[in-house]
Amino acid sequence: MLTLTENAGTVVKTLADRTVVSLGENPGSSEAGLRISSAATDDTFDVAVAPRPEPTDQIVESAGARVYLEESVAPVLDDTVLDAQVDDAGSVHFSLARV
Repeated sequence: MLTLTENAGTVVKTLADRTVVSLGENPGSSEAGLRISSAATDDTFDVAVAPRPEPTDQIVESAGARVYLEESVAPVLDDTVLDAQVDDAGSVHFSLARV
């Protein structure tokens, strides 16, 4: 199963909460999380904040952060760690590493 570093958990939760607030909703009652799905090219993924999981998504929760994995992506990311970095300009960069 995908695991999150502490930093990734913080970034995912912050992104989800900011998105919920921008929509005028309460972050505490939201299901918002980061959704990882397959992309058009091999070896890449689409990553976006989602208001809730799709019915077939695998849900990974860590310290209040939620990551939704598209059904076809979940086995590919098994035994993988998601990390996140925020650069000086405030851009978020996600990386994946095998355990």
